[in-house]
Amino acid sequence: MSPAARAEPARPLTRRGLTQALGPGILLAGAAIGGSHLVASTQAGARYGLGLLALVLLANLFKYPFLLVGSRFTAVTGLSLLEGYQRQRGWYLPVYLLITFATGVANIAAVTAVAGGLATVFLPGPPNQLALGLLSLCLLLLLLGHYRTLDRFSKLIVALLVLSTVAATGAILWQGPVAAAPAFFTPSPWTLAALPFLVALMGWMPCPLDLAAWSSLWIYARQEDSGHRGSRAEVEADFNLGYGVTVLMAVLFLLLGAWVMHGTGDSFSAAGGAFAQQLIGLYTASLSSWAKPLIAAAAFTTMLSTSLTCLDGYPRAASAGVRLLRGFSGPAVHDRRNHQLWMALHFALAGAVLGLWPGSMGALVQLAMVVSFVTTPVLAWMNLRVIQGRQVAPADRLGPGLLAVARLGLVLLSVFVLLFALSLRGG
Repeated sequence: MSPAARAEPARPLTRRGLTQALGPGILLAGAAIGGSHLVASTQAGARYGLGLLALVLLANLFKYPFLLVGSRFTAVTGLSLLEGYQRQRGWYLPVYLLITFATGVANIAAVTAVAGGLATVFLPGPPNQLALGLLSLCLLLLLLGHYRTLDRFSKLIVALLVLSTVAATGAILWQGPVAAAPAFFTPSPWTLAALPFLVALMGWMPCPLDLAAWSSLWIYARQEDSGHRGSRAEVEADFNLGYGVTVLMAVLFLLLGAWVMHGTGDSFSAAGGAFAQQLIGLYTASLSSWAKPLIAAAAFTTMLSTSLTCLDGYPRAASAGVRLLRGFSGPAVHDRRNHQLWMALHFALAGAVLGLWPGSMGALVQLAMVVSFVTTPVLAWMNLRVIQGRQVAPADRLGPGLLAVARLGLVLLSVFVLLFALSLRGG
């Protein structure tokens, strides 16, 4: 069947249509807000004050067109982005699968390790053992509840975290920063010594680019769950809502780190339990001790939600990609049993990493962020080629403004990867 035959006719955006299509964009926000925001944004503020605010905003801006591709392509063609890869060039899909295989296990292990560290606020035991338990809980929820559980849980958690973070940041801004305003821009982050941190920050800010394919596949799952096929306007409104939340939260977490920790001489610990206590302290410093249980629960459930979406998304993409290589297409690329087998495989491998990883949680998260970033230019280029290619009608391709942002972003992201590679060689 041709893309034109499977594409949904254009419909105006209505509240009812948006409600029925709402889901994949919120799931993307749930996946993004975890590691890149709770970990990277707060550390950026704690280390460099407001010095990296512009970089955080630019990273969100330059990745926007490439992440939007997953939603728009599926809405206007009726095809998953993975099918778009396969039809654009025969080698695109194998390259995507190699990247997602390389990053998936590391990222699942990393975000679950952070969740395990936050769990030490409530439960006794080593963070890695708690992380293994949480990963098992995520697998059980997905096997029993499927997409519906993922969708409902993520919407609740994202709403809870947004409300608590807005309240905490507002209270901190009212009280004033611990450091004087001029100190907010020292030390300078624009040094070779800071480059590994900058690369890690951009790797997960707001999320790795392979998540664009997840949005595409989640649109199929949402359609199956709701019985409603979203139009381009509805699908993109859902995506923009979720993306707007991720940008807002990135800024708020950076402000939390800058206002409470920057200039104090303190730094985040690489140990999971100590990191969790410091992170919760960023909130309770402004909202007093009564808020500690609420904030701890919000931060923990956010990382649990991220772990849940990653354990669904990476296997979902791997399963669909392999099925495409075997000749399936359209919604049939998702087979529940095959998806569950891939989840079990990712669970086993991520569990092995958590059990055998010799370093700290911080080192694991740093590794996952760097691996995600160095693959970013490849995925960005592939996504741009697909959305601007022959499969998409000219009216549905990126307009002049978004196309200019995408091209500039591709150049700058590639330059950062090159600089990082040169710094490793020089070191």
